[in-house]
Amino acid sequence: MLQWLNPDDPFPSVERALHEPNGLLAAGADLSVSRLIDAYSRGIFPWFNSGQPVLWWSPDPRMVLFPRELKVSRSLRKVLRNREYEVRADTSFEAVMQGCAQPRPSQDGTWISADMIAAYCTLHRMGIAHSVETWIDGELAGGLYGIAIGGAFFGESMFTRIADASKIAFVHLVRQIERWEFGVIDCQMRTHHLASLGGREISRADFVSKLGYLVNCGGVIGEWKLDHDLAR
Repeated sequence: MLQWLNPDDPFPSVERALHEPNGLLAAGADLSVSRLIDAYSRGIFPWFNSGQPVLWWSPDPRMVLFPRELKVSRSLRKVLRNREYEVRADTSFEAVMQGCAQPRPSQDGTWISADMIAAYCTLHRMGIAHSVETWIDGELAGGLYGIAIGGAFFGESMFTRIADASKIAFVHLVRQIERWEFGVIDCQMRTHHLASLGGREISRADFVSKLGYLVNCGGVIGEWKLDHDLAR
């Protein structure tokens, strides 16, 4: 049975998540800063459509990318060397979320609601949520955002307006956090796109075990600044 969370209720054990739909753990509560940080630290994330209560998920298996396992195709390497772009971090966080909120061609709507944007913008102002952005000819061409806690980065969404713009941002993210000695990028659910970049599935138990250590590691709190030689 799905557990309903009142504002002060703790999360149930992730082992109680449903098998179908995979990973649905609980409903209710809110998107407060303390709730979101607690959720991500436990391997739980919110995902729900407009008009639904907040739904909390912890799927098994879990899609992750270990920074050292990043795969960059020959064609993408050529794009990265081109350098007719600029990659920035944390300069247009809300604009990145708005870009990610735009419905895809196969979708009727978006799960990134105004409440989600407000909640994650609060985390951004606290130096916990971050964006990595690709700029071309002075325009935001694509990017991604997510949550950083300790030595773990929890990817939330990405978007692109120009071919490969989100991949450029992703490669720069991975290379930067590898330098900062982050241990894992949480990709949540398997997609062909993430698998092509080196993502793979691990068991939820393995993922949660790794988080138990990583979220208590140093990390980088505050506004992010990217190194300038990451495209090499």
